Amino acid sequence: MASTYLSRSTNSGSTGTKWTFSAWVKRAGTGENNCIWNQSNDANNTTYNEVAIKSANELDVQIRNGTSGDNGTYIRRRTSRLFRDCNAFYHIVVRYDSTNSTAGDRLRLYVNGVQETSMQESVGTVPQNQVTVMATSGADQTFGRGVGSSNHYWNGVISHAHLCDGYSYAPSEFGETDSTTGEWKIKTSPSVSYGTNGWWILKDGNSVTDSSPNSNAFSVTAGTLTKTEDNPSNVFATVSAVIGNHSNGNALQPTLENANTVSVYGSGEWRIAQSTLGASSGKYYAEIKWIEDANTRYSYIGLYDVDGYAEKISGYPYMADMANCYGLKDSNGNINSGASSTSYGVSYSTGNIIGVAMDLDNNKLYFSKDGVWMNSANPSNGTGGYSITANKTYVIGIQQYAVGYLRFAHNYGNGYFQTTEITTNTGTGYQDADGNGRFYYAVPTNFRCLSTKGLNQ
Repeated sequence: MASTYLSRSTNSGSTGTKWTFSAWVKRAGTGENNCIWNQSNDANNTTYNEVAIKSANELDVQIRNGTSGDNGTYIRRRTSRLFRDCNAFYHIVVRYDSTNSTAGDRLRLYVNGVQETSMQESVGTVPQNQVTVMATSGADQTFGRGVGSSNHYWNGVISHAHLCDGYSYAPSEFGETDSTTGEWKIKTSPSVSYGTNGWWILKDGNSVTDSSPNSNAFSVTAGTLTKTEDNPSNVFATVSAVIGNHSNGNALQPTLENANTVSVYGSGEWRIAQSTLGASSGKYYAEIKWIEDANTRYSYIGLYDVDGYAEKISGYPYMADMANCYGLKDSNGNINSGASSTSYGVSYSTGNIIGVAMDLDNNKLYFSKDGVWMNSANPSNGTGGYSITANKTYVIGIQQYAVGYLRFAHNYGNGYFQTTEITTNTGTGYQDADGNGRFYYAVPTNFRCLSTKGLNQ
């Protein structure tokens, strides 16, 4: 949603003294101001409610009611805790209740079920019975963007967003602790009330229709709202936003787009793209589509050995050069690993979809081009694969040098190439062995997505 936002106007009839905001969010980058939800009464930005993650990666909640010259109030809570994980969903809950007799409980922030009490900035105390802009008919609500000239678009994924007008709910109404893993998990059908201005959007995809008993739907005001299979119950791999630099200071990270499912390479740049999830056992499938090609390039698609990469980070950690890393070269289909280059498959270029199937139970690697398995291989029955080193943890990715401009789309089951939805196989795409994810081509038998459910089978 980096240039996308939703909007709707506030209805009349709310007291504005009590409300709960809840949403599951996954960041696609750090170090930038990202607004999740904003409700504002005027273009001068003097009366508003806002929930955001700021450029220093702290959760920031602000409530303003008029300017100080108008005897207005300004409340702000900015957490000491930082939120820099781009591979997990955070569950954020904001409880506002100015009717509460305890001043310290009139504004409370929670992340993953735990109240945030340590603040690097804490401004003001909510006055008893303080009315917020929630009570102002016609006030603009924007989702995924702030107000003013800077905009501060949300960069990432948002799921199961709720606003409960007139009710103060604990985070346990929207999530719970998993009895097996101890992790905080989503309640997909919470029993809550929504009041006059309440809503429930982004319930099971990119629908902005209100799933609460109200009819408070949003509109896509700008950009394209893209659906993804990535969700709080099953987190899918994307391209890692944290790669690091060479010891000489040169960056290894490509530019990332579309919630970190597209990697972009500029002229004269060596860059590396790696999946955020990896595995040391099991069978996994992914697809990488070559979207754009402006000039000469040296491309390798395949596997990185996580430990080998970590040891080599101060030098030149390239897939084609490192032992226990395996890259399929674009120009000839050879597999490069360490100092060796082995004839295996066929060349590929712009428009091709490369399937990567890693069988870590039998230590074999397979590549397909546009649905046809190279080397006459069949990963479903284990024939024709390339042998890889056992007892390693591998991630799927790209090593790339561009003389010009390149773009690749990575589908780990998320279901899109850029903003194009995968609609093969009677409109739904092909799924993995457990019925998860969406792919353009059929997934080999017993292979799974690189996702939290896939890794835990």
